[in-house]
Amino acid sequence: MNITVLITFCLIVLARITDVSLDTIRTVSIIQGRRAFAAVLGFFEAVVYICAAAKVLLNMNQPVYAIAYGLGFAAGTYLGMVIEQRLAFGKQLVFLLTAKGPELAKVLHAGDYRVAEVKTHTRDGDLTILCVEIPRRQAQNLARLASAVDERCVFIVHDIRLADFAVRKAPKAIQRKRSWFFPLERVLGNST
Repeated sequence: MNITVLITFCLIVLARITDVSLDTIRTVSIIQGRRAFAAVLGFFEAVVYICAAAKVLLNMNQPVYAIAYGLGFAAGTYLGMVIEQRLAFGKQLVFLLTAKGPELAKVLHAGDYRVAEVKTHTRDGDLTILCVEIPRRQAQNLARLASAVDERCVFIVHDIRLADFAVRKAPKAIQRKRSWFFPLERVLGNST
């Protein structure tokens, strides 16, 4: 293998790592509704992909280029996942199921978390479900804090697109438009 083939091999691997990492981040951006960001990433991803694929397809007499293509794809998938976890875009809704609801809620309120509490009863006894909306970057901190208060606390984590349950004010009845989405208004007899 001469130096040109080796350099081309490395460039194909780097191009595929870049391309697939961008693709991973773009896919997460699409799921989270970040359209403009996803479109920009898609442009750069497509340019890098075309360059790498063209180099491999135009030089089929060098089978190591196909190996470089596959190696770059695998490494790019892994790196894209690592980058996406570090960027931690978006928000999460965390449900904390705990027998120590009042104590944990007090600690979370003191830590400036927005918390909604639901009291419930299971076959194992009374529980409190605490709902906390947080940026994804804070998920580990919340888990450590909750585990420090209740080591048996159960976590259920959901990625969410839009929320602000504790910030939004309910619209005034006069301003609200009647919608098919709120059939309970008819059942409860609220007229707007």
